[in-house]
Amino acid sequence: MLGSDATKSDNDLLAGIKPQDLELTTLDLAQFGITVDGLYFYKNTCQAEGEFMSFDLLRHSFLQLVVDHYPMIVGRPTVNSQGQAVMSVDPANLCMPDIAEIHVDHPADAFMSMRPNTASKESSNVKFFDIKRFYRESGVSRLPRATYHKDHSAAIIQVLRFKDSDYVGLAYSLSHVLFDGSGMITFMNHWAEYARHLHSTGNSDCQLAQPPVTSRTEMQSYFDSIEPVDPPFIRHFKENVPPLLMEFPANIAPVLIASPDLPTYEDQHLMHFTPTNLERMRQDIDKTQTVNMALTALCAQAMVRANTLVYAMPPQISYVVVAYDGRLRANMPVNFTGNISCTTVAPLPTQTVVSSSYKDLATAIKEYSSMVGSEYTKAVMHTIETNLGLLYIASFTLCNSPQTSYFGLSALRYMPFRTIDFGFGQPEVLSFDYYVKEGMARLYPNYQDGGVDLIFNYPDANFEYLKQDEDLAKYADFIF
Repeated sequence: MLGSDATKSDNDLLAGIKPQDLELTTLDLAQFGITVDGLYFYKNTCQAEGEFMSFDLLRHSFLQLVVDHYPMIVGRPTVNSQGQAVMSVDPANLCMPDIAEIHVDHPADAFMSMRPNTASKESSNVKFFDIKRFYRESGVSRLPRATYHKDHSAAIIQVLRFKDSDYVGLAYSLSHVLFDGSGMITFMNHWAEYARHLHSTGNSDCQLAQPPVTSRTEMQSYFDSIEPVDPPFIRHFKENVPPLLMEFPANIAPVLIASPDLPTYEDQHLMHFTPTNLERMRQDIDKTQTVNMALTALCAQAMVRANTLVYAMPPQISYVVVAYDGRLRANMPVNFTGNISCTTVAPLPTQTVVSSSYKDLATAIKEYSSMVGSEYTKAVMHTIETNLGLLYIASFTLCNSPQTSYFGLSALRYMPFRTIDFGFGQPEVLSFDYYVKEGMARLYPNYQDGGVDLIFNYPDANFEYLKQDEDLAKYADFIF
């Protein structure tokens, strides 16, 4: 279907790109050293190697989308003569993406854990990709991560071909500077839209149904009119954590652009919650709460109990962190792809966490979350600009230790993963490569049975204690 375009090099396909600079906001700058990534598995409906989600189709559609709508992906971060951080796109010096096809000498099912599908009347299993087993037994080296500290690596795409051709895996890693979680899924859907058009027509003149808003101008103008509030968590870190005794320049852009890449955390685990157990959990905890809030309360309390067993003493404070999408709480287009998401931090005394009912704990966490709005986001931006040391202090403090318990949740269960269809159907199994920071969790939809998967970073030895938690075990299936 691609004809002569299939033989074009990456440079040829990017030849139409124009020179330009994309201004970066404070929230963009705060993401240097972090990636947005994913790993999706598509069931082969063609049963012929090379025909299903062909490498040339994926490569060509990706690069054409970059040219038409996302040129900043091949830009390079710098500070311009006005002191403004920008992603500079120079056609003569592009930061080329790394797009590769990897052949795995094992069937995909060799790396899948399986459970009976209790939501289906048909005899079938729910599959979960075990990233630990994959790296341990596949012979595949660690998939690379996007970085600006190595040339031509700001966008990494890996197409995984397995021995039995039953599945194709699509792994991606791009800089968090360019996208937040919602923005990244918007990009993935646009890529899939381009691929479907190219697959069906053979040409790349795709007109997106809802093009992205990549410029930060509208966002910056919006927040320029907002007055910041004084969030409780910022007061908490100022009043209870020793300050970082170092000075930062007035212009923080060069400092943040030079941020080192944060290492990934390899003690990754997966818990599955069936639809029946999710609803039972919500009814048991508080039927007026959302599933997400009830699950957060359940996990936060279980974490305190596990940490108490691990360290033979209760932590002094429990931090519960919940990410939120700023598009939903600000006057911003839903197809804005930059960083506008933020987090709410609930610093809760341990005694409050362990002695409260789940209903009361969920209500307390929800009260912190309800404070979040544009004024809150503006306060976070203002703190980064004027007190950068506090950002580092918070990052160091949010961890599981003898003094602190930490559970941070990014709830992605309502993201439109179903529509990331490259012309061959939706992804069947959603997964993640290793990602940064211990204590962080990502909540994914599981389309196979309608439940959810909680992918969670926690030390392997500590996780054994968490698995013994009777309350959590009522609802969770510990996959690995």
